[in-house]
Amino acid sequence: MTIGGTGVARPSGGMWSAAPVRPWSPWALEYARDPERYVFGTAPSDWAREVVPLVRHGATVLDLGCGEGRDSVFFAELGAAVTGVDLAADGLDKARRLARRRGVRVRLIEGPMTGALPAGPFDLIFSCGAIHYVPRAQRGRLFRRLAAMTRPGGHQAHVVFTDRLVHEEKGEIVDYFTAGELREAFVEWQVLRSGEQVISCAQDGSVHGHSVEELVVARPMVPAPRPSAP
Repeated sequence: MTIGGTGVARPSGGMWSAAPVRPWSPWALEYARDPERYVFGTAPSDWAREVVPLVRHGATVLDLGCGEGRDSVFFAELGAAVTGVDLAADGLDKARRLARRRGVRVRLIEGPMTGALPAGPFDLIFSCGAIHYVPRAQRGRLFRRLAAMTRPGGHQAHVVFTDRLVHEEKGEIVDYFTAGELREAFVEWQVLRSGEQVISCAQDGSVHGHSVEELVVARPMVPAPRPSAP
């Protein structure tokens, strides 16, 4: 994809520094800056539109890092029973208002996705640009928990920033995924979509790009058989 502006290209492979990265997201501050403005708008993300075929009427959906609720509300409008999780109280307040305005119900939980997850199970676990704010050291435990919360035959759909093209917005600190790292968390799942691309963004006032990895996977209905001993 061709993009305008410039980013900082960094070597892949995860060799960022000897010290663990402590991610920090600026978006809670942006949500609070103007209570009436939706920072990312109220229309669903392109990623949410991509996974519409997975959201049947009555499906249970978990939206990780739901922010101001645009995707959570969109899924609820499709007839899903939606739970959104986010750290930002101001973002969740906007999500509640948006849900009321659209005439739908969304369960919203304030807290980190590593510690505020509901029990499940869910037909779809979804995230759009959120899991790269979870420190790498905590991701294995998070993905194991999410796997257990996914209904057999259910799906997960995630898009994360990778380290192939970096543009830091508003002082954010991201623990970038390396190429293929997201896919490695689902080696026993059926891959429905997997790919990398550069997306265009202008959220900080400058047109720039982010390299991302996208993944849609289905949880097997039954565990794969183990190979017999020779």
